[in-house]
Amino acid sequence: MQPFLYAHADGDDVESLVRQCLAQLGTIPAEASLGFLYATDRLGNDLPGILDLLRMAAPQIHWLGSVGTGIVGGGREYYEEQALALMVCDIPRERYRLIPNSGEPETRLAPESAEWCREQGYCFGLLHAAPTFAAITGYIEDMQDNLPATFLNGGLSSAEERSLQIADGVFDDGISGVLFGPEVEVMTDHTQGVSPLGPLHRVDEAQQNLVMRLDRRPALEVLKEEVGEVLARDLRKLGGYIFVGLPIRGSDTGDYLVRNLMGVDPEHGLIAVGDYMEGHEQLMFCRRDGNSAREDMQQMLARLAKRIDGRPIRGGIYISCLGRGRHQFGKDSAELKLISAALGEFPLVGFFANGELYNGRLYGYTGVLTLFL
Repeated sequence: MQPFLYAHADGDDVESLVRQCLAQLGTIPAEASLGFLYATDRLGNDLPGILDLLRMAAPQIHWLGSVGTGIVGGGREYYEEQALALMVCDIPRERYRLIPNSGEPETRLAPESAEWCREQGYCFGLLHAAPTFAAITGYIEDMQDNLPATFLNGGLSSAEERSLQIADGVFDDGISGVLFGPEVEVMTDHTQGVSPLGPLHRVDEAQQNLVMRLDRRPALEVLKEEVGEVLARDLRKLGGYIFVGLPIRGSDTGDYLVRNLMGVDPEHGLIAVGDYMEGHEQLMFCRRDGNSAREDMQQMLARLAKRIDGRPIRGGIYISCLGRGRHQFGKDSAELKLISAALGEFPLVGFFANGELYNGRLYGYTGVLTLFL
């Protein structure tokens, strides 16, 4: 099987930019009907026109995607410029089902799509959602509760202004995407951008997003002890460096969700976390460290390389946190170079997200790599 067609380019003139990408794609097979499109947020206002140009060149393609403050095209990261990344997949139409955009508060997967998933017995989903779409958790939980063996990846759009997504049109709210049946072989894994600082702590008392007591002690006292004397003397330095990890129940790999440390209350010994803490039995403190993130990513890529076992990769989608990329790995697309060093060169597109979905859970500071074989 041949690799998917893909293209990426940057430029000031929108029409020229689209023409460059179409030239790189070359002749699009008549049977190809699915495409992924990622655009930097500087092209947000031009997206309707870009879609029109793409439809004129290949009217059979359904385009899905998102804007991002940065995007992925091959081995290059694009930031603060007008850039596009496209990938066209020649997957037979009967092997996937589109999820049209919906922004209703009570939105659920359409009954006909849910029935298709049940007939398949297994589905892999790739979703794009607006960061303002409050119903995303309920939408995903409904899919996982009512569909057999559904694995959901994706990301939340990121932008300085309008966080747009693409689903045969341009939308600024809601959720959309695509479901693949079992005949489409997908391999996927994720990598965390932080590392545990110390052991798990028992949450003894919490209210909404506040944690009062850990291990029968004031929560802030435990935090200060764990970060060390230097940071404990100036708690303002914790922001952007120290995070909270929430263990995932039932995980046999020690997986956890990273949440921001939102603030501390020295007077009452409290900490504030960027999540609803009632019901969480344990937490740990984590640090954001470039070396640890690099090591964790290399471990993820080694796991994928072992599972792929030398088979060719037709194409990939990489959704990484907007706090990663150049901010954590350095300039010159260092994060993407780790992927090609471990897995070789293959068609790769994606974006830097405002939150990442892996196996139906919303992560932060995470890179999610999806590979089509």
